[in-house]
Amino acid sequence: MSKRQLAMVMDLNKCIGCQTCTVACKVQWTNRNGRDYMYWNNVETAPGKGYPKNWQESGGGWEGSVLKDGKIPSLANDYGMPVQLNYEQALFAGTDPWLKATNDPAWTPNWDEDEGAGEFPNSYHFYLPRICNHCTNPACLAACPRGAIYKREEDGIVLVDQSRCRGYRHCVVACPYKKVYFNPLFNRSEKCIFCYPRVEQGIPPACAKQCVGRIRHVGFLDDEAGPVHKIVVKWKAALTLRPDFGTEPNAYYVPPLSSPKFDAEGKPTAEPRIPVAFLEKLFGPRVGEVLGLLEAERSKKARGEESELMDLLIAYRQEEMFKIR
Repeated sequence: MSKRQLAMVMDLNKCIGCQTCTVACKVQWTNRNGRDYMYWNNVETAPGKGYPKNWQESGGGWEGSVLKDGKIPSLANDYGMPVQLNYEQALFAGTDPWLKATNDPAWTPNWDEDEGAGEFPNSYHFYLPRICNHCTNPACLAACPRGAIYKREEDGIVLVDQSRCRGYRHCVVACPYKKVYFNPLFNRSEKCIFCYPRVEQGIPPACAKQCVGRIRHVGFLDDEAGPVHKIVVKWKAALTLRPDFGTEPNAYYVPPLSSPKFDAEGKPTAEPRIPVAFLEKLFGPRVGEVLGLLEAERSKKARGEESELMDLLIAYRQEEMFKIR
């Protein structure tokens, strides 16, 4: 157990799927040396198969106090091979003016981006950013026979001790979010480190700092003056992803509100376009309660009344979203 827990809140009502966070992470941490396929941060479309493909059905996590069986995603079928484009031919040789794929992968990251579900005019989707949850009860830590995975006492960040790891990949099997990756070049496991070298200098993680939609709040759960405590503990307006996995995640989500469905005559109904049952599968049984709270606070703000929660989520000043010291 750590003395304090650093956490992140992501407001799904503001994510535009621009992948700026993904690029910020990729450029800083995973753009070379066996990490090409790794996305410590990714933004996937929900409903969708995600990254790696069908991670929600890949096993791992806890069944009570017992680790559940899981699988290691395959590079070709689950993570997917990158699309190769004819850059030299199209941009430099002057023989073909069009960029084209030179291979035919069966799956790549974000293969099903923006597809969603439903039929016009009631189709729907939203963007779901994902990082390592730096869980309070991490299955990856429990599964490692080498004791290479640990939680830092000062902030609860989950890290892999590279000097102890031997690449057995039990952690990959155990993580139900599939946010631990195997580096074949160095034969060891690697994962999101919550940008702890930045955090130690009072700088927020790259994915949060670079987010153009200002969806990410970072702070300690016990810091009553911080945005994370206010959103998660005081207002109870953010939920964890797949709480049924039993790992007690510390990445929280403000669930997405939904436009209404249209009836056969094209008139809006009282039924939300995003099924509440789908959101409950992702975020647990309190989804309806939280959506009701968000609607009520939005209505207050629209009437010109004060709403601390809406002011927090609007995030007028980016620096107020981060309180990491």
